[in-house]
This record gives sequence, structure tokens and C-alpha cells, in this order.
Amino acid sequence: MQNIDATDRSILSILSREARLPMKSLAGRIGLSRSATAERVARLERAGFIRGYRADIGQLEEGQIEAFLLVTLKRTPSVGVLDRLAGFPPVRRVSSVSGQLDLVVEVKVASINALNELRNEVAGLDEVDDLTTSIVLRREIERSG
Repeated sequence: MQNIDATDRSILSILSREARLPMKSLAGRIGLSRSATAERVARLERAGFIRGYRADIGQLEEGQIEAFLLVTLKRTPSVGVLDRLAGFPPVRRVSSVSGQLDLVVEVKVASINALNELRNEVAGLDEVDDLTTSIVLRREIERSG
């Protein structure tokens, strides 16, 4: 199925906003029977227009800010800085990466002020040459395992 019609586009539009909409409700909105709608949805799935359904989960904990501290070190390896980072409770994960950055530090804090304080502490470490902060606005895709 290379061409899709207006009804297929309507189905895609509705399901992109409401993936868990019951087939009966979807059929009512597009003006087809439930079986005809189910057949169209199955065809769109087989053709790859619908690749999956997901739950879009919002932020679960109010008042929690997640951010990435992007760290460039004066020299690597620097075991001392890893020990210091491990001592900060808001630090959730530290990854050594290739390229211009040396470390990606994932943190979770209660406020912007707490993030600024943590950022200042990390930036003040002797081993740190440069630090950039990126706040997570929303997790778009997250998988476990």
C-alpha cells in the first residue's frame, strides 16, 4: 500500500494523538464500521505507517529536575573526579564518552537552585576544564533493559 487516502490520514492523525482509542470510537469518528476500521488499521500497520503504540508518560515526580552535566576534563583518565562525582547524591549516572566531551553526568535535583549549586561544585573541581548543563525538558523515548 503505497498511497493512502484521506480516511487513512484521519486514522493516522487520530491514533498519533490517542493511540489507545477503542476501535469502536475510532470507527465512529471516521464514519466506517468497526470491522472496516480494524482492517484499515491492520493494513497501515503492515505497511509500516503505524510502527507501534506507546504510552506517553509525563513527569512522575513533581519538583524533580533532571539534567545532563557535559564535562570536559583537563586530562584523562581522572579517577579522582569520578570519586568526587560519586559523592554527590544527585548524581545518578556518569558515562565516559568519546569526542570533545569526557563525561556525561546525569543528575536529578529538586530545584533550579539545587542544580546551580551542584553545577558550581562540579565546575569547581580541579580536574574539570569546562562544563555545560542541559536540562531535560521531556523524555521522548525511554526503554528499560
